[in-house]
Amino acid sequence: MTDAARCRHEPACPSADAADMEAARAVMHHFEQGWSLLCIGVLAFDTGDLLPDGRIIAHHRPLLTVMGAAG
Repeated sequence: MTDAARCRHEPACPSADAADMEAARAVMHHFEQGWSLLCIGVLAFDTGDLLPDGRIIAHHRPLLTVMGAAG
């Protein structure tokens, strides 16, 4: 099934291959388990994404900068 067949939103949500795929709408949430199913067939986990074709995409989280006191 293609992304277009899954998503019926207007305007259409980004495809599973798009850089902004996580902007697609969630159709199911399991926050206690750490995942959501997006309307384009992507399983969005707290730790990364599973695409409909089986590829895994790691999350790109910003690195925290720890600044110590000069001393």
